Amino acid sequence: MIVAIDGPAAAGKGTLARRLAGHFGLALLDTGLLYRAVGLAVLRRGADPADAAAATDAARALTAADLDDPELRGDAAANAASTVAAIPGVRAALLDFQRAFAASPPPPARGAVIDGRDIGTVVCPGADVKLFVTASLEVRAQRRLKELRERGLEAIHSRVLQDMKARDARDQGRDVSPLVPAADAFVLDTSDLDADAVFAAALDFIETRNRSA
Repeated sequence: MIVAIDGPAAAGKGTLARRLAGHFGLALLDTGLLYRAVGLAVLRRGADPADAAAATDAARALTAADLDDPELRGDAAANAASTVAAIPGVRAALLDFQRAFAASPPPPARGAVIDGRDIGTVVCPGADVKLFVTASLEVRAQRRLKELRERGLEAIHSRVLQDMKARDARDQGRDVSPLVPAADAFVLDTSDLDADAVFAAALDFIETRNRSA
């Protein structure tokens, strides 16, 4: 079983992806880490994440070990990721990695949950289940602010909100693989739901779909 989960930042898709992977015994791939790793590599080379040649070179050199870097969870990597993700060469370089993971997930998993921005539309358009997890901008900003402060980082609401607006604009407005729900995706708005309710709604959708298949 392949489960594709897409959606904007801080909508709750990462938490949902982990819970679904654990529940069904599926492998998990957070594709956002791929783009964060590319963005971080570009920054560490002293280059601009908007530099297509530098970003594409970094994407081609990416290894699985790069995904374990703790700095990938920081805002610098997140913002750089949104920039490099708009570069066609970067997306092409990472597409094969994602599709190979879906086709041959690490054993003993017999399927995968893949979390990203264009999984249901581009990476795995034939996925068995497609979920699009979203929430209002204000709710997502509040969640990100709480997350940053819990990690001991200084964060200002207005700055977090502005960064999120900018990331949304880049993700939704890029020419290549913009952030949009797949036509057959189940759209799950988590604005007024806690993690347990989100998981229950997704599980109900998947089980209903499996019964009707």
